[in-house]
Amino acid sequence: MKWTTAHPARAMAAGMAAAALLAAPAAHAAWEPTKPVEFVVPAGTGGGADQMARLIQGIVAKHNLMKEPMVVVNKSGGAGAEGFLDVKDAKGDPHKLVVTLSNLFTTPLATGVPFNWRDMTPVAMMALDNFVLWVNADTPYQNAKQYLDAVKAAGPNKFKMGGTGSKQEDQILTAGIEQSTGTKFIYVPFKGGGEVAVQLVGKHIDSTVNNPIEAVAQWRAGKLRALCVFDEKRMPYPAKITDKQSWQDVPTCTEAGVPTTYTMLRGIFMPPGVTAEQKQFFVDLLKKVRATPEWKDYMEKGAFNQSYMDGDKYFEWLGRAEQHHRELMKQAGFMAK
Repeated sequence: MKWTTAHPARAMAAGMAAAALLAAPAAHAAWEPTKPVEFVVPAGTGGGADQMARLIQGIVAKHNLMKEPMVVVNKSGGAGAEGFLDVKDAKGDPHKLVVTLSNLFTTPLATGVPFNWRDMTPVAMMALDNFVLWVNADTPYQNAKQYLDAVKAAGPNKFKMGGTGSKQEDQILTAGIEQSTGTKFIYVPFKGGGEVAVQLVGKHIDSTVNNPIEAVAQWRAGKLRALCVFDEKRMPYPAKITDKQSWQDVPTCTEAGVPTTYTMLRGIFMPPGVTAEQKQFFVDLLKKVRATPEWKDYMEKGAFNQSYMDGDKYFEWLGRAEQHHRELMKQAGFMAK
């Protein structure tokens, strides 16, 4: 049976429309921040969520998109629960944002912490993030089938898969690989994707399922090898990253004989109880961010699935994604007792 949690992509508006959005004079805002905006990252430093938050912070400052500054704050405790609960408890505070991963769904399911995504105000889906199966470039494995055949032949718990956190996306995906290929890894959790990549370069683990942006520097440097991407389609980016390969050259894991797909939310939320005008300010701000060349460059370098949603469509997507993660967590045995 195919193990999957892919989500349909939507094409991103680009070209003249994006240029027009940046060039258009700002309409009179009914509300705007009157003090610095705290941007919470419910994960460690160096990972995909942290990088995205700091990129948005930098774009807003560079293009003077907001009079007040953004301040990025990492609150990774309890698999991100610390950050989510902080935003949940800041009811009515429009000077706080949080960037979310799919731990938005997995953390409360795995820990029983009293939190649900509906406890916050959805603002926008900025993108879906891909996962890539990585090995150290010094290993002999040239494709995913070779590597997973070796893992299977070695027997259970001989190979180490590194990932961010426990019972979160990386471990859920690892469980999916195990279920679809008959392998069994020792899963080794770390605080963030940056540390995961460093551990693989140092050969302390055998493989990872890091997001592209978390391992691209090590891939470009020839330290890591990308075996396959866990999306339904190849990443549509033809520019060469290494001497020989672009993101587009990396096969899907399904193509490589590993029938497993998974993509992850990169979304923005506010606390509960904010007004429609306050939410709309940040919807408009994030649309301006997405129209900048810096954002487009980041999307390409990180090989993102450039889906965007806000409003009712985003709310409905979140409901479906939550239920899907609940089913995956049950399959993997990761639900809180």
